[in-house]
Amino acid sequence: MRERAKSTVAQRRGQRTDPDWPAVYEIKVEGHLDSAWTGWFEGMSIALEDDGVTRLTGAVVDQAALHGLLKRVRDLGVPLVSVIRLEAGPAPQPTEEGDRDAH
Repeated sequence: MRERAKSTVAQRRGQRTDPDWPAVYEIKVEGHLDSAWTGWFEGMSIALEDDGVTRLTGAVVDQAALHGLLKRVRDLGVPLVSVIRLEAGPAPQPTEEGDRDAH
């Protein structure tokens, strides 16, 4: 059964015409992270939304990197609100400090 699952995944990957990675992701967490966390989420744009949510957006090179980001969120102990893979396009530039955004 495992071999069949592996071959099915490989077949799907072989049929794709667009590259999967890097991909742009938006990760939302409850609460506002201050600018001290910017370095910990290196390469991600951090925006503070009016509803009390922090939005992290940026290019993620592969699944391992995505899981690494999610592990950091877990290690912070803040509730994860959502993880969304965005349409292909340029990733937002990393921020020096948390941005205020009413998005």
